[in-house]
Amino acid sequence: MTLSDLLTRDREPILAAAAQALGRAHLPSYEAAGEAESQARLARLFDLVAAAVAERNLTPVRHYAAAIAAARHAAGFDLAEVQTAINALEEAIWSAIVAEIEPAGLAEAFGLASTVLGATKDQLATAYLELATKAKVPALDLGALFAGTDG
Repeated sequence: MTLSDLLTRDREPILAAAAQALGRAHLPSYEAAGEAESQARLARLFDLVAAAVAERNLTPVRHYAAAIAAARHAAGFDLAEVQTAINALEEAIWSAIVAEIEPAGLAEAFGLASTVLGATKDQLATAYLELATKAKVPALDLGALFAGTDG
């Protein structure tokens, strides 16, 4: 099974695990937004992550991360809260990978998941910090990491 297949098949259990992790974090801004809104946000991010994995294209998820940064900064969210929400989704995806991907496919699955979520968090942090400091912040160039693997 590929990571893309796993994300398609296990969308709902992964989102449920991510929502539980987010709830355990007791993030003030997310609790104020409500459970339904927080779950909708996780679902939107999950769908973009799944598409990035399937299409090997980071552009839509990076644009979304920049939009999240602007919206959450304007709403007064702390950057750490938003990063924690992404981390909750990442943790749920990693758990699903460990449980479902055969050992021979683990390196690729973890590499893809880490690259997509890492690029998302980098874009989020870069955009958020630019808004907070009103200064240009350089982003990481993850293109070479996402280009593929040998074999």
